[in-house]
Amino acid sequence: MARVRVVVAPDSFKGSLTAAEAAAALARGLRRGAPEVEVVEHPVADGGEGTVDLVLRSGFAPVPARVPGPLGRPVAAVFAVRGGTAVVEMAAAAGLGLLPGRPDDGTARAASTAGVGRLVAAALDAGARRIVLGIGGSATTDGGAGAVGALGARLLAAGGTPLGPGGAGLADLDRLDLAGLDPRLPGVELLVACDVDNPLTGPAGAAAVYGPQKGAGPGTVALLDRALTRWADVVAATTGSDLRDLPGAGAAGGLGFGAAALLGARIVPGAAFLLELTGFADAVRGADLVVVGEGRLDAQSLRGKGPVGVAAAARAAGAEVVAVAGRCDLRDPAAAGLSAVHELRDLEPDPARSMRRAAELLEAVGERIAAYRLGG
Repeated sequence: MARVRVVVAPDSFKGSLTAAEAAAALARGLRRGAPEVEVVEHPVADGGEGTVDLVLRSGFAPVPARVPGPLGRPVAAVFAVRGGTAVVEMAAAAGLGLLPGRPDDGTARAASTAGVGRLVAAALDAGARRIVLGIGGSATTDGGAGAVGALGARLLAAGGTPLGPGGAGLADLDRLDLAGLDPRLPGVELLVACDVDNPLTGPAGAAAVYGPQKGAGPGTVALLDRALTRWADVVAATTGSDLRDLPGAGAAGGLGFGAAALLGARIVPGAAFLLELTGFADAVRGADLVVVGEGRLDAQSLRGKGPVGVAAAARAAGAEVVAVAGRCDLRDPAAAGLSAVHELRDLEPDPARSMRRAAELLEAVGERIAAYRLGG
């Protein structure tokens, strides 16, 4: 009789555990509850935080770099290389976690993706012929303008003066000079691994949907949306192409837009692409059950977030899929391909304690899954 095989493939539980830590905790519980079952740990990412860690587990090598953080202070970042492919994580240079304190209106207006552009330049310096840019978890809403500027473009206000920092500065944009853009870019395949399909502007855009998560109050959200509209207008006038409504243009504060419109990038579904890059098809082949998860499952998860992408790939391989989440706000988990959802809040209702005890709780859930699904 064939041995039952379970693949544990969670994304990170933000603020608590990395994807690898979450996978290890679930696996401990499963092995304790069903020692006879084969458990394979395959943590995942969808382009946000943890993307570089994910590929480093799959044979890529780390390359350190020192780049500007979201507010300009230097930060130590790492990207990953294998052969001619480099994987760059924008959160390593412009992530919320790099802010010196809690995000607020000031940081939401001033945060820049300049460090992301510097990371792309470092990958070019390392000889990369293909660059995968994982975007997500950003502190920024600058439409990728900072990254484009760091790669040689000039963004100028009226009279030729430089713009102020961050997305708010784009409100004063008068013209865009692309003459100095890094000449190596056209010879490189640049892929943006994106976990959402929002446009750049409007009620479903970068500022309106994600600005509040980055500290932006209503007035700042309105300002940033106007500034991004100005940015899109000037880019369209300069390039002759308007990509503001491209699915994924609004990802990571509009970095998807700047990369696609000015750096020649192609936006690809983050979860699916990274599963391919890390050999998920081999891991899931012959699996009876796949356990996915993240801190919160909600409507945004249905827009391409990691667990739903993993669930689709697992079902295509013939496996049953269950999810684990700190909390689940999905009205119909079955529509996302999930046979069941186990919520940590059922074990620990207090959110702060649940986050502190996440590893312990995930182990307990792993034992429950073993008992209910595997006959442990």
